[in-house]
Amino acid sequence: MEVDQVLGDDGLNESELYKELGILTKDKDKWEESIPYISSLLTHGSVKIQAKALWLLGEMGLVYPLSVKEEVPAIASFCDSPIPLLRERAVGALGRIGRGNYHVIEPYWKNLFCFASDEEAKVRFSFIWASENIATNTPDIYENYMAIFETLLHDEDDRVRMEAPEIFRVLGKRRPEFVMSFVDELQRIAETDHNRVVKIHCLGAVKATVSK
Repeated sequence: MEVDQVLGDDGLNESELYKELGILTKDKDKWEESIPYISSLLTHGSVKIQAKALWLLGEMGLVYPLSVKEEVPAIASFCDSPIPLLRERAVGALGRIGRGNYHVIEPYWKNLFCFASDEEAKVRFSFIWASENIATNTPDIYENYMAIFETLLHDEDDRVRMEAPEIFRVLGKRRPEFVMSFVDELQRIAETDHNRVVKIHCLGAVKATVSK
């Protein structure tokens, strides 16, 4: 059977269900009441649907973090998935929910740091992005973890290196003392890196920090 023909409990095949979720994504007035339904899709037979559900729960959790609290253990369980896409989406969802309310994802926060060295670049990228989200409203918890992000400034993957300076920018605005010791390194990368976006983002992190 083609993946496209995998049927959900409501009889929709993958394409139809994915389209339905796309419509729901835009209809934010229905988000909170739809959380149980979206959570039920985490057990769907399609990885594509599971990934979409994880992403959508993250967006719903940003707006309604307390309403997704009961779903967080199920979301976090995908962090152990052998499928990189599902790890990526789970980490990102925890970041978005954590931005809405850190305490909802607090039991899983320290475990996120293992994804800084995930074998898949997209998962490492998602870890940085999730950290930026959480740090936006809860910066203090990152004080003793900056060296992990420093390592990612030198990642082998360009996309990861493009994102890594952004956590320094986010924290530089809020807790410049956390970033000050990395300013020289960020400035050096901004002047010497071969990737234009990496240069721009490093310079942005420097400016966000020293302007405080």
